[in-house]
Amino acid sequence: MASKLRDKLVDTALKLFYDKGFHVVSVDTILAVAGISKPTLYKYFRSKNELILAALRLRDEQSRNWLMREMARRGNTPREQLLALFETLGEFFLTQEFRGCMFINATVEFPHLDDPIHQAAAEHKRIFGRHIGDLVDKLKVLTPNELTEQLLILMEGAVITAHVSQAKTAAQQAKRSAEILIDHALKESHDPQ
Repeated sequence: MASKLRDKLVDTALKLFYDKGFHVVSVDTILAVAGISKPTLYKYFRSKNELILAALRLRDEQSRNWLMREMARRGNTPREQLLALFETLGEFFLTQEFRGCMFINATVEFPHLDDPIHQAAAEHKRIFGRHIGDLVDKLKVLTPNELTEQLLILMEGAVITAHVSQAKTAAQQAKRSAEILIDHALKESHDPQ
């Protein structure tokens, strides 16, 4: 029962933080929506920031697993999996739930690099970036680090463009650019000048 209450708190907080923002959502709002008392909250979390960190950890686990699973399901080769990233994101961008990237939002609301919340968001980006790097390494291109960074920039740019400008084709445009970058890198590795 105890872990169910904690899970309910974290899940409720995650949804509210993603929908409305971290600073805007009060502890009282989270408690009211979750139907949980303040003493119960403080039994599991010493502060709102600890609850934010727990929500970010849950979102990290959910979003990384979902993206990696979808990329693997949609693509048989590393190239196909990398391009499937943009297809998967494009579908997410069209949902009613899409509010940008929770981790980018966290770094904006907690801008100091030494803030644990900022660090947790940055760690999510590093871990997912390693997954993209592992796929790029399998392509056997001459400049894998450069291609990895380019693909990650395209991904982040698509997320921000889709959120800020409500651009319905941001992911498709990013995918086209990714195809060009990947194919160019593959061509260079097979036909070095």
